[in-house]
Amino acid sequence: MDGAGLAQVRSTCPYCGVGCGVTLRADGAGGLTVEGDPDHPANQGRLCSKGFALGETVGLGERLLAPRVNGTETGWHEALDLVARRFADTIAEHGPDSVAFYVSGQLLTEDYYVANKLMKGFIGSANIDTNSRLCMASTVAGHRRAFGSDTVPGTYDDLEQADLVVLTGSNLAWCHPVLYQRLAAARAARGTKIVVIDPRRTATCDIADLHLALKPGTDVALFNGLFAYLRENGALDEAFILNHTTGFDDTFTRASADDPEITGLDRRDITRFYQMFAATERTVTVFSQGVNQSTRGTDKVNAILNCHLATGRIGKPGMGPFSVTGQPNAMGGRETGGLANMLAAHLDLESAEHCAAVQSFWASPRIAERPGLRAVDMFRAIGEGRIKALWIACTNPAVSMPDADAVRAAIRACPFTVVSDITPETDTARLADVLLPATGWGEKDGTVTNSDRTISRQRPALAAPGLARHDWAIFADVGRRMGWTDAFDYRSPTEIFREHAALSGIAGRLGRDFDISGLADLSDADYETLAPTRWPVTATRSGGRFFGDGRFFTPDGRARLLPVRQKAPAAARSPKYPYRLNTGRTRDQWHTMTRTGLAPRLSRHLAEPFLQIHPEDAAALGLAPADLARVKSPLGTAILRVLVSEDAPIGTPFAPMHWTGETAPAARVDALVAPANDPVSGQPESKASVVAIERYDAGWYGFAVAADKPAANVAYWARVRTEAGWRMELAGETACDDWTGFARRLFALDTEPQVLTDAATGTARLAFTDASGRLAAALFIGRRPVTVARDHIAALIGQQAGGVLAARPRGNAPDPGPTVCSCTGVGANTLLAAAHRLGADLDRVCTSTGAGVTCGSCRPEITSLIRRFTVREAAE
Repeated sequence: MDGAGLAQVRSTCPYCGVGCGVTLRADGAGGLTVEGDPDHPANQGRLCSKGFALGETVGLGERLLAPRVNGTETGWHEALDLVARRFADTIAEHGPDSVAFYVSGQLLTEDYYVANKLMKGFIGSANIDTNSRLCMASTVAGHRRAFGSDTVPGTYDDLEQADLVVLTGSNLAWCHPVLYQRLAAARAARGTKIVVIDPRRTATCDIADLHLALKPGTDVALFNGLFAYLRENGALDEAFILNHTTGFDDTFTRASADDPEITGLDRRDITRFYQMFAATERTVTVFSQGVNQSTRGTDKVNAILNCHLATGRIGKPGMGPFSVTGQPNAMGGRETGGLANMLAAHLDLESAEHCAAVQSFWASPRIAERPGLRAVDMFRAIGEGRIKALWIACTNPAVSMPDADAVRAAIRACPFTVVSDITPETDTARLADVLLPATGWGEKDGTVTNSDRTISRQRPALAAPGLARHDWAIFADVGRRMGWTDAFDYRSPTEIFREHAALSGIAGRLGRDFDISGLADLSDADYETLAPTRWPVTATRSGGRFFGDGRFFTPDGRARLLPVRQKAPAAARSPKYPYRLNTGRTRDQWHTMTRTGLAPRLSRHLAEPFLQIHPEDAAALGLAPADLARVKSPLGTAILRVLVSEDAPIGTPFAPMHWTGETAPAARVDALVAPANDPVSGQPESKASVVAIERYDAGWYGFAVAADKPAANVAYWARVRTEAGWRMELAGETACDDWTGFARRLFALDTEPQVLTDAATGTARLAFTDASGRLAAALFIGRRPVTVARDHIAALIGQQAGGVLAARPRGNAPDPGPTVCSCTGVGANTLLAAAHRLGADLDRVCTSTGAGVTCGSCRPEITSLIRRFTVREAAE
């Protein structure tokens, strides 16, 4: 059937907190067509490269289709009986705090609600935390300290209404690409000024009027300096301070004590930023992981909030502080109490009144009365044997937690571990005693809340495969088996949502911000057709901004200005560990690649884990581009490909956190990160680890492609999918005497390959073909990193293999070069040829090649490529 004739389902993207609307069309054979929803307020039809590739991530190839107990498939009845019994027995013997749930910002709100209710209201412990602790807990803590509630004041529309947007600790172009697109369009249309504050030059700097490359961890000093400057230059809103805040004098005294030059920035750039902020009423400050992921993350947040509160720039069109979340339903998790120190509906776990209200509403036998263990502390407790039964849902902490090697060991040693997920092939799933098959995106049914408080439906377009069940149904079934039949007698996500909305009404009456009680009586049909809706939703109010009226959720209704001071990151550099490692995301991958790794196009751009390092540092270490580097911290080691770039500041290299034991076991970056926490938020410091770096002197280097998944037992390998199979980078300690035998083992093939070897240069090239002469696998070996046309060779799998050992296109056929645009597969050489033909005109180059015209996320890189080409042409 033609795609236009298929039923259309409106849903939401499962990646970042932008919450883009998508339209889905199933083809009836397990496939899915995905497009941006033009009617969704978050993206208005736009998508990023990851969103455009969503259709490539569905299928049954690596799905978990039935429960497994100790590796053996079983039925749901046997598996859940075991889970309920082991949790009940553990609680009976050791108390409720001996068990824990670790959940995910990729769960739907209904899933989160049931899990939180089961743990806090019926098991009676607050030992439920979420991977959102790793990305936005400092924002939650900062909001609560300043506003009395975890409230995002503004909306996405403010980005387009502001005259100045400050992006701090946020690589919007790669991590929230659709918001970047909206901001870039606003800049083009109305001249919005943009300041980027980030130690590293990122793609976002492409549209910046000013880039402040401050030293890592010095954000508080910069914003304290801004606060003092605003006071000294008469740029405060004195009436707002007087009538709607407390703590100004102490805050000013503390701010004045910090010297902003500790940031390492030029005083002229600091002054320019301060002048821009002071002179521009319509200012939005966007912040994300570069602020949150710090042992001073909460103080950084409050330093930003202080500046907006003192100028009254909050809750009004085009102005305010704005936290953009990293996960699709981090906000829904906050709303349902998914964090260990919160109750559902933004109620306070420390409040006896709030606890009593929730317990009464749930009619529960007990209620958690104190905060539970936060993520880092939870896995430490597991390792120490204090947590004896653990349930992990929809996340991969054996890779993503700091001190990942210790976390992996803790999970392995836990007496009983349950993992609910869509695949058994993650580092964490391989450690489970019980694996439970959960539904994934495209199959799930419920709601999510994005970064600007918009609740959207996530609807199924595909049937649940095998025996997979929704996460809320799994938690509810265990709750019933533990004896709480009525409390967990849910039959649909609609029932859960109505209960969640009703509880929020109680929170509203208790003076809290989160109130969607206007949705508590939704019919099943109304829930099914629910349009994107920004909370609050009550009988008297719907959506809008918070705090423009100067009323906050503190006991006296005033915002708190918080005196905060600059402190260095937890780990100090030393002669043994002289570099400070920054970690983060790449443009086309997501978390630990459980989903994005299924889409071949998303691995075209950066197919391998890497260490981005400044040329001066590389030269001092004897590192050349494409070398391998061994990176050591006090906790672990990683081997990463060297990417020499002036975008990384001197002394502060960068590495992405996506690769796992399944994709590049020697490159698990979070094994390097110390479990040092913000004392207020419990969020770990992922941007300022201390490391040593040295050249990894491999005895040989290799590149391989294959139709079937290759498996290597060598010191270093990194493997990703291609459209026709797989590609793989390899390196080993010592050269092999029999490359043919090595290749046969690598590819699990016993046929005779074509072989070219050169003993003098230490190179070997091998190609395996099938009976029809089509390429099945190829291996290229050298004493140095091998230089081959990788994308070209990867595309030859399944094709006639003539000429493959030449390692480049035949004759005059063009080599497109490394992929720059993942959406359309356009390579660097193609773009350079267009620039040579058309000149340094970005729009003409993009239109001619088809690059940068789909999602636009690659346009900063294309601009940089053209710029370097133009400089080289001029020099010649």
